[in-house]
Amino acid sequence: MNATDTRNRILMTAMELFWEKGYGSTSIADILSRSQVHSGSLYHFFPGKQDVLVGVLEFYRDGIEDNLLAPNWQGVEDPIDRIFALLAGYRTHLIVTDCTYGCPIGSLALEIHEPDPVVRELMAANFTNWAAAIAGCFDAAADRLPPGSDSQALGEFVLTVMEGAVMQARTYRDIGYFDRNIAVLRDYITALLAPAKRDSFA
Repeated sequence: MNATDTRNRILMTAMELFWEKGYGSTSIADILSRSQVHSGSLYHFFPGKQDVLVGVLEFYRDGIEDNLLAPNWQGVEDPIDRIFALLAGYRTHLIVTDCTYGCPIGSLALEIHEPDPVVRELMAANFTNWAAAIAGCFDAAADRLPPGSDSQALGEFVLTVMEGAVMQARTYRDIGYFDRNIAVLRDYITALLAPAKRDSFA
């Protein structure tokens, strides 16, 4: 195994453990045990657990297109449909994990109350990139939205709904909480698009 493979194995293992157990409950020993990597190799790349966290957050930040957006948007052309295709991806993760898997960045943000500035900035960058991707969908559908619509605010709003829906589904272990929130979001966006549709027939 080369250096890149070893580093990636550590990061992938840490990612799994952070969402399964939480950052605080995951130890370096846990990461070493599951990854089957020697401690010397881990400390070569990551001097401490927070450095592993930084690596995980950088992976999420840099991989949003390849690891999150592209798989969920494959074959989906309509920008509004893309929003709900992405949300459906989170729903799938919730279903297959019996509502234990949520948004990993949201989970870390809730758990780590006073993070180091570098950690906080990376969390913020992940949220910013996610909301920006959704804002891009609204931008692509601008001709269907009311004049003056704020795509950035809409992207942030969708992020808020997603995080809240995931949090409730995980808390109650009930996908219904996620589905009801997303259904209300869909109704809202449908209503937002309605004036443009009416105008097109005027």
